[in-house]
Amino acid sequence: MIVTLGVHASRADDLIEPDTLQLDPPVPLRSYVDSYGNQCQRLVAPAGRLQITSRGLVADRALPDPVLPWLEQRPVEDLPDDALIFLLGSRYCETDLLTEFAWSQFQQPCTGWERVQAICDYVNEHVHFDYGRTNPTKSAVQTFENREGVCRDFAHLAITLCRCVNIPARYCTGYLSDIEVPPPHSAMDFHAWFEAYLGDGWHVFDPRNNTPRIGRILIARGRDAADVALTTTFGPSVLESFEVWTA
Repeated sequence: MIVTLGVHASRADDLIEPDTLQLDPPVPLRSYVDSYGNQCQRLVAPAGRLQITSRGLVADRALPDPVLPWLEQRPVEDLPDDALIFLLGSRYCETDLLTEFAWSQFQQPCTGWERVQAICDYVNEHVHFDYGRTNPTKSAVQTFENREGVCRDFAHLAITLCRCVNIPARYCTGYLSDIEVPPPHSAMDFHAWFEAYLGDGWHVFDPRNNTPRIGRILIARGRDAADVALTTTFGPSVLESFEVWTA
């Protein structure tokens, strides 16, 4: 089993209490860093029930996600080499099937930050959030067609549309608090968003909430959800339950 539950290395200095992984029954763990820079742990799960617990305390700056509307889109020929992979289609982001729509919907004069925000607005307005209307293999095109899903599906569709118009976009998974969000609050859960490459760096966008949020704690980044699964098993297994607490 591969487990990706720890706070990303970019937030390691913010840890007040380490987010160590605890297993019941205890089995040996080995840590490694994957090709996307994510902290992962691998183990051989015993037969029977296995409980995995991760707890940690993070000091957050308590500032909302930055909004930088002046940032421009970089021409493909000027992008850094390591950003090019995030222009390509991937398991859940079928760029070849949505390119024609993306260029017709998000063409000039909308560029840069404005273009990415227009994509987020479109996804937020056209996709209905519903926990019961998704499945583990749902792709961006399926979300585009049936207009239902969860945060994972919102992110996949927005990422795909960004890539179609030559904006590198990468999938992010992590924790998101309800700080300064008025009730009623949704059930606590892991959250998915994405980062787009604009100007000279990567910047957060969240098509599910579509508003700056406080307390976004990154776990992992990748091309799509296939790269950053919280747990990956190589054999039959059943998830009995999970609980997330973030505040």
